[in-house]
Amino acid sequence: MFRTLFAIALGVVIAIPGPATAQETDRHDKRLDIQSSAGDLHMGNDADARKAGLPLYPGARLSHDEDNGNALNLGVLTQAFGLKLVVAKYDSGDAPEKVIDFYREHLKKYGKVLECHTRKPIDHAGRDHADRDSADSDHADTDHADSDDDKNSKELKCEGGNTGPVTELKVGTPNNQHVVAVQPNEARSGSTFALVYVRTHGKQGDI
Repeated sequence: MFRTLFAIALGVVIAIPGPATAQETDRHDKRLDIQSSAGDLHMGNDADARKAGLPLYPGARLSHDEDNGNALNLGVLTQAFGLKLVVAKYDSGDAPEKVIDFYREHLKKYGKVLECHTRKPIDHAGRDHADRDSADSDHADTDHADSDDDKNSKELKCEGGNTGPVTELKVGTPNNQHVVAVQPNEARSGSTFALVYVRTHGKQGDI
């Protein structure tokens, strides 16, 4: 997941002309900051529940794979658009129902909570948003006003057949939303869940 989102975000900034300076830590920390006259980018594996705007489920542990790709904090800000994406993946020894109930209550502070079901593994939770928002940003110069009004007025909805073992709790609007995706952990008893925060805007927005 980290490599896919890294390519998307880096491509967005590099595609914009203008001198840039970059700072990168070692491959284990995986943090990159780019500043240019056209825009700024921050990307790192320093995401957590707090950065996603939610409390951590009691006893949950941050998931790690060999790429350390289950925690992403991404920020892109240019004159044309802005994107903020936080994805953090956790494991818990509790059943999915307990995790779902916990986050349903905490998500209510952001608005009406929509519950959806999907067959996509939770690794797609952040990547799908990044793919859609990166595509939207390509048109920010031409239709940002219409798209911003449209996204602000639209409600979130469930996609696909709304069936499957993964439960997604969503709240907000398409350009400012919190998502919690929970699924049973097949490798061990308990559950795995992802906390996602995504916010986008065009020229007239504020991130």
